[in-house]
Amino acid sequence: MIDPSIRLDESIEGRVRQFVFERAARTGVVPQTPAIAEALGLSGEDVSATLKRLAAAKVLILAPNDGDIWAANPFCAVPSGIRVIAEGNRYWAICAWDAMGVVAAVQAETAVITAPCGDCGEILNLQFENHELKHANGIVHFAVPAREWWKNIGFA
Repeated sequence: MIDPSIRLDESIEGRVRQFVFERAARTGVVPQTPAIAEALGLSGEDVSATLKRLAAAKVLILAPNDGDIWAANPFCAVPSGIRVIAEGNRYWAICAWDAMGVVAAVQAETAVITAPCGDCGEILNLQFENHELKHANGIVHFAVPAREWWKNIGFA
């Protein structure tokens, strides 16, 4: 997924960030501290501290009570009501915006997004074919302006 000609950030933050996003894009699973530490040959303490710095920089979102990664946007680390099926993987997203971001991030030729309507609970579908949105029912409504999202990213 990452272009090998791009010069990568060799800092611990850069290495952790790259690993998290590449693993999430490739597998649909956002790795947590133990897997990151093992893959990169780092201590759990170093990874935890790095994740906190990345969260402070708004690179990812940590769960409020345990410090696990909740989201490496657009990838959600836990099952949510918003599911993306693309490139043979199942991905989760926090919101419709992120779900479409998953499709773009994995460069999916075909994908299906399903999400419950926030008003009535009816399942909404967005279908992508040949990198284009081909079918959608319902509308996407953002209750909070984008400039306000990081004030409470879990609610936005």
